[in-house]
Amino acid sequence: MPVVRPVPDRLAPRLSILDRYVLRQLLLALVASTGALATLIWLTQSLHFVSLVVGRGLSLRVFLELTSLLIPSFVAVILPITTFVVVQFIYQRLGTDRELTVMQAAGLSPFMMARPGLFCAAIATGLCLVLNVWVVPVSYHAFRQYEFQIRNRMAAFLIQDGVFTQVSDNMTVYIRERAKDGTLRGIMVEDDRTPGAEATILAEKGTLVINDEQPHVVLFNGSRQEIDSHTGRLNVLTFARNTIDLSSPHGSHTRLPDANELSIAQLLHPDMRQYSPRDESKMFIEAWRRLSTPFCAFSFAMIGLLGAMGGTYSRQASIVRPVLAILGIVAVQALTLMVQNLASRNLHLMPLMWICTLGPGVICAFILFVPEFRSDREPLVRVGSPRA
Repeated sequence: MPVVRPVPDRLAPRLSILDRYVLRQLLLALVASTGALATLIWLTQSLHFVSLVVGRGLSLRVFLELTSLLIPSFVAVILPITTFVVVQFIYQRLGTDRELTVMQAAGLSPFMMARPGLFCAAIATGLCLVLNVWVVPVSYHAFRQYEFQIRNRMAAFLIQDGVFTQVSDNMTVYIRERAKDGTLRGIMVEDDRTPGAEATILAEKGTLVINDEQPHVVLFNGSRQEIDSHTGRLNVLTFARNTIDLSSPHGSHTRLPDANELSIAQLLHPDMRQYSPRDESKMFIEAWRRLSTPFCAFSFAMIGLLGAMGGTYSRQASIVRPVLAILGIVAVQALTLMVQNLASRNLHLMPLMWICTLGPGVICAFILFVPEFRSDREPLVRVGSPRA
């Protein structure tokens, strides 16, 4: 008699219901865990900017607007990790509740049981790619611009009487008192913006004004004291009226963006008139990092699937396999950081960044699904041995 091996129907309607059932749990857990962890990181990182509120009198609204621009960068970093945690937890719970056993008894293959996890990994990978390529550079650029405006422009209007206020990295302002009409009295300005020509400016009174949307202080009845670097003599220049720009050094109202703010096109084709030659390799590495690291979400999800579905279920295996999966994630993350560091020194090693991010996922998929596809290629009808 011929032996016929049944093949499960991959397009059965009941499988799509199971897909939605598992995928719903995965996505809800992914949103909840990513949101909670991003909020926690945002709270801890926001402590660095509390000094802007306490020391410079910024409103709570400005503080929230400034720090909220960092949230996309937090999400881009933690989303692959939360994808692993969610896939590992949900599938581990399905195995503990014997739901995976029931699905397997109903004729579902490992690929069909893992399909919701693959959908979740694809969604997380797509979100990470959008964040890294577009959202994070835009939001981080807006953050740096906002912070630059607060520290170097708005801070000039937040000068407190009786306090040495550092309005920029090379300028400090002190006022004895501030009158009700806004007049400043007893002013001292330490201006170190010009190397070799540092000066101390004293004035009886002054006032803050806006000129071309930039803060300036107008000084009356004062003197400018400067030590000649060649002769060592003290030069004193008295004035009846003088205006000082408090916005930024050397009167420049622009700043040079760093690699984290540039787009992929700007990183791959940088304007070397603004940057030094040694920054070119850093920009290439940053571009490749943005394009490759989103696929860590796929690899991490596959490691979670292998940790939850690889092998038979037992109480001992339910503890050992998750621990091995966590160690695998730590190893992949450490290897990725090490390769990025090596590639920054030797650009020929940049393809290894893709191998580190995609390789673990491909290996796990091979272990999980290749035996199934091999069995599918076997003949469905095996004829018995011929009669003697």
